[in-house]
Amino acid sequence: MKISLILTIFVFLNLCVLSSEIILNIFIVLVIFNFLFTTVLEYLNDKNWNDNIPDDFKDFYDAKSYLKAKNYKISRGKLSSVSSSVSFVFTIAMLYFFGFGFLSDIATSFSDSVILQSSLFFMILYLFNFVIGIPFSYYSTFVIEEKFGFNKTNLKTFISDKIKGLFISSALIVGLTSLAIFIIESFSSGYWLWLWLGLSSLMIFLNMFYADLIVPIFNKLTPLEDGELRKKIEAYSNKVGYSLKNIFVIDGSKRSSKANAFFSGLGPRKTIALYDTLIKKHSDEELVSVLAHEVGHFKKKHILLSMIITICQLGVMCYLFEICMSFEMIANSLGSSAMNFHIGIIAFSFLYSPIGLIIGILMNILSRKNEFEADEYAKLTYDGNALSQALKKLSVDSLSNLYPHPLYVFVHYSHPPLIKRLNALNKKTSH
Repeated sequence: MKISLILTIFVFLNLCVLSSEIILNIFIVLVIFNFLFTTVLEYLNDKNWNDNIPDDFKDFYDAKSYLKAKNYKISRGKLSSVSSSVSFVFTIAMLYFFGFGFLSDIATSFSDSVILQSSLFFMILYLFNFVIGIPFSYYSTFVIEEKFGFNKTNLKTFISDKIKGLFISSALIVGLTSLAIFIIESFSSGYWLWLWLGLSSLMIFLNMFYADLIVPIFNKLTPLEDGELRKKIEAYSNKVGYSLKNIFVIDGSKRSSKANAFFSGLGPRKTIALYDTLIKKHSDEELVSVLAHEVGHFKKKHILLSMIITICQLGVMCYLFEICMSFEMIANSLGSSAMNFHIGIIAFSFLYSPIGLIIGILMNILSRKNEFEADEYAKLTYDGNALSQALKKLSVDSLSNLYPHPLYVFVHYSHPPLIKRLNALNKKTSH
């Protein structure tokens, strides 16, 4: 991790003197390092499985069901390993054989419009990855998830989801590309600031209206009917001074038996969506405790802080991207004779990856701290025991890994390992 970060800093500090061959070799080293680092982490995590059922879960697991959880993790890990290996080979091949430059030449030969050129470039790359990813997605859904009793998706829904995802992604690719190039062409220098403002505004907009614009494309949202659960949710919300009127049930059961929930929106657009599978498998008290946890994030300003940090990160990315765009040698390293928007994005994605990894780790450290605080808030304002039961059920229901490797947790986990969360909830609160 330190080596890749040092290489990235070295490149940014020496862009004026590095040859295209050296930059290309650095790109290749970064890709290899990221692949090996991820592979080693996955290996350590796989080997860290403990065959002893934790005391807190002996009422939920027997030997047979616990073995099922282990086998599920192994199956998912093997598929992930094959998928990441294919992606690694493709990326190395594109770098070594100057595939990005070749693809750029094809895109630029079709039109004089810079927006159309870059849109076509990204669409070709996306469609290739989309097609390659279909067999992995199919195997995950209809083999692994089916084998372990999770899958409820039929072929019609699977195909429909893929087509919808294709159109949404295509619209985002063309829309974001058009916006970015318009800003870049409108400001000869210092465009990173306007690019930052534009992307930040879009991020806030999507966060506010995700439940209104995106979710209904794939799922049906139904207002939670009047009854005991709604009364308890509204009573708790009123008790802690959290205004929440948009409470929906989402038909998650048409794809999977796994339980879930999500919160989205800001201000009056705050929305909670409970999967029908979650409502079916949990008591009202457990559901309200999950809500209390999410309210804790709001009350502790976790959501606001996370958004501010993300916006700041976007600013750093836009600033470094403009620096990257000013050096034609970077484009030459990818096989392109001139720098343009799409080649700049590809080059920047390689250079920024170590920085993104470090920032991701720091964000995960903060996120894990926030999860403990939100758990404590739910415990103080509602019921810690109900939350413990809900967390256990969610973990068992999804056959989660109860013994993740500490290094894997450090790098990848945005939530603390479940056993640590349960231990914290079981501690007596000091006054």
